[in-house]
Amino acid sequence: MKNLKLKSARAALDLSQQQLADKVGVSRQTINAIEKGDYNPTIKLCVAICRTLGKTLDELFWE
Repeated sequence: MKNLKLKSARAALDLSQQQLADKVGVSRQTINAIEKGDYNPTIKLCVAICRTLGKTLDELFWE
């Protein structure tokens, strides 16, 4: 399932996939795979993404 919430939160801050990846310490391909729903990130990575985007886990990763 695509993670459109992550994509829109990233876009709202005008961050590219590469910029977000650099901030959380992963590859751009990892961010792309998370957004496409092809990769299930670890809780540690989820928290890092949430902190970077100023969102909660509920807002980005749970329905």
